[in-house]
Amino acid sequence: MVVTHLALELSFQGKKLRGFSCRLTRSAHGYLPESSWTVAAQILLPYLVSGLGMVAAGLVMDAVQHWEVFKEISEVFILVPALVGLKGNLEMTLASRLSTAANTGQMDGAQQQWRMVSCNLALIQVQATVVGFLAAVAAVALGGLIRGRVDIIQASVLCASSVTTAFIAALSLGLVMVAVIIGSRKVGINPDNVATPIAASLGDLITLSLLAGVSSLFFCYRDTWYLPLAVCGFFLLLIPAWVMIARRSPPISEVLKSGWQPVILAMSISSIGGLILDKTVSNPNFEGMAVFTPVINGVGGNLVAIQASRMSTYLHCWSVPGALPFIMSENCPGPFANLCSSDVNSKSARVLLLLVVPGHLLFLYIIHLLQGGHNAMTPTFIVCYLCAAQLQVGILLYVATVLVRWLWRRGLDPDNFSIPYLTALGDLLGTGFLALSFRLIVMF
Repeated sequence: MVVTHLALELSFQGKKLRGFSCRLTRSAHGYLPESSWTVAAQILLPYLVSGLGMVAAGLVMDAVQHWEVFKEISEVFILVPALVGLKGNLEMTLASRLSTAANTGQMDGAQQQWRMVSCNLALIQVQATVVGFLAAVAAVALGGLIRGRVDIIQASVLCASSVTTAFIAALSLGLVMVAVIIGSRKVGINPDNVATPIAASLGDLITLSLLAGVSSLFFCYRDTWYLPLAVCGFFLLLIPAWVMIARRSPPISEVLKSGWQPVILAMSISSIGGLILDKTVSNPNFEGMAVFTPVINGVGGNLVAIQASRMSTYLHCWSVPGALPFIMSENCPGPFANLCSSDVNSKSARVLLLLVVPGHLLFLYIIHLLQGGHNAMTPTFIVCYLCAAQLQVGILLYVATVLVRWLWRRGLDPDNFSIPYLTALGDLLGTGFLALSFRLIVMF
């Protein structure tokens, strides 16, 4: 769709108009309205693929929870939501930022594309290293409050495992996101609809597998006390180099200065979900928490990230930071009006909400087949699980509407600020609602 933009400049001397100029710009990078069927068709396959990735991540977590490192250092469970949440803090934010850039024509030239990609990848390496280290510190602190003591060897293993996992996962997933977004534009698919689900599908599986493998490796060599310290020091010393690369782009340089609050706060929220997971995963009454947690958290974060990314692209196409478009300028709608209005963002919210139950039913069936009866899929459990998932996504979609509007009015880019908060809230709601579902089943 070609969008025509008319810029009118008036020149005054005192109170008298002395001249004017106008500039007419036609752009082929406007926001193309999509039907509900188009949105559903583009989202469905990546959504299902991402769900299968989350199922695989759940099965991996169900297996590795019995490994020696997870039994000896239970704080690793606190790390899981925080590190898995990095896909929301970093990779999904990267996908949203690059999708907006691609849809608004900022990646059409080869030189523009290279600078955008290199600076963004450097940015997420800085953030991954710092947040990975802080997540380990938070896990050690929360574990120390519960146990009443801190084991220095275990703390060093946690820090080295967290930083290494965050660094490798961010680099590999970042490269995948770049390839997906550039490829999507070339084949005529809206990157907003496919990039974040793919980030979600690969993020959970890669991060959990890396955390399990890396933590087991450091645990095996825990008597070599200097190894974790050397690894942490190496990755921390790389930070200045990544900062120099990221600062070559003024917008990324600004994110480097102001983008830490949502990432760190989101990590803190996810760590609370990790604490819930740590307290329930070893309880026989909560058998199945390990396998279902990545699925319910991943689906919720996946769907709300799509909505936030689409809303951000819409705002970038039709307005400037600080001013909402006319169609969105009224007061923020209520939860039901948010789903029932005729605007394009409500349409996509309805599609995303309708995907929750069919998707989860498929994922539950696959888990049931692969688990071989390890978790009893009773009708009561399925009903409670689906209610928890539907409530989680409904809350997240409404919070996304409120948050994106609020950020845009304050002149903040939702691509950089909204998704970390939303995916972290999704982790907390998903883990909490899932634990509540298990509790209700035990009670009744």
